[in-house]
Amino acid sequence: MLKLSILDQSPVSSGFTHSDALQQTLALAQTADRLGYTRFWVSEHHNSRGLAGSSPEVLISTLAARTSRIRLGSGGVLLPHYSAYKVAENFRMLEALYPGRIDLGIGRAPGGTPHTAKALRGVSADLFEGLERFPAQVTDLLGFLTDTVEPGHVFEGIRATPLVSGVPQVWLLGSTGQSGVYASQAGAAFCFAHFINGAGGQQAVRSYRSSFRPSALNVVPQATVCIYVLCAETQAEAEGLASSVDLRILQMEKGEFTGVKSPEEAAQYSYSDWDQTRVRDNRSRMIVGDPQQVRKQLLSLAESYQVDEVMVVAGGYTWETRVRTIELLAEAFKLR
Repeated sequence: MLKLSILDQSPVSSGFTHSDALQQTLALAQTADRLGYTRFWVSEHHNSRGLAGSSPEVLISTLAARTSRIRLGSGGVLLPHYSAYKVAENFRMLEALYPGRIDLGIGRAPGGTPHTAKALRGVSADLFEGLERFPAQVTDLLGFLTDTVEPGHVFEGIRATPLVSGVPQVWLLGSTGQSGVYASQAGAAFCFAHFINGAGGQQAVRSYRSSFRPSALNVVPQATVCIYVLCAETQAEAEGLASSVDLRILQMEKGEFTGVKSPEEAAQYSYSDWDQTRVRDNRSRMIVGDPQQVRKQLLSLAESYQVDEVMVVAGGYTWETRVRTIELLAEAFKLR
């Protein structure tokens, strides 16, 4: 049976606050825990009016304390902004507190504007230098997590604390094949962000598998795919609710990070011909429909990627819409 997981970006809907969005993330995680989802990840974005999650490490700790079974993780920590050593310590701390329940997903995207990236790294930091250092940072991070920093390395003898026997599951995240290359070289798991890029993911996962190198993290490759999903009792209802997601994706493409609009606001939006084309094209990044239609499409997606787990981004304007999506999916896939 296909396993289901959730990525939640703590979206801020119009008329709501960032605090509201974070409380909704907490409630969604508790619901997912009860329903039998495999894992629940939270994202990292900065200087955004529309997304509230800027510190996945802190949010994961809160979610783990308020749930009992589900795996919690980052989708993901934006490693180029940070010290690999400090990221290793943060996630070793989480693993010590919640053994066997922590995932460390890492990405190389800026998670905001170049100006914001400078604020994160220091005003003199170079964004492109950070991206070039990413492979070395991944190597350092894995060395600290597994106590395998090689002799002669500049960080030889340094150990990340607390000292724990377990290791968080490490995932590299990406919307292109390059992250799959890094994941295969590191022996890490790989998650393709189909919700960001609806083309080329299957080939990226195939390439990851074919070039995978066994490591202290994984003996065999492990992959998943993440996609927007909106599920309702009927196709017509799902389509009406999905207009909020259509508009949100369109506005993000246009650099308008203003949060999730209501279906009523989406209906009043002035769509150009180009906008309408983008909305149609962006449906390749989404699955919308009633439970049986969504189940069929998720199974087809998993088969095309040759994965046994799919991660969903539950879309919609209200928390009730998002939670209803994951409830209907749990019923359709008999998660419990």
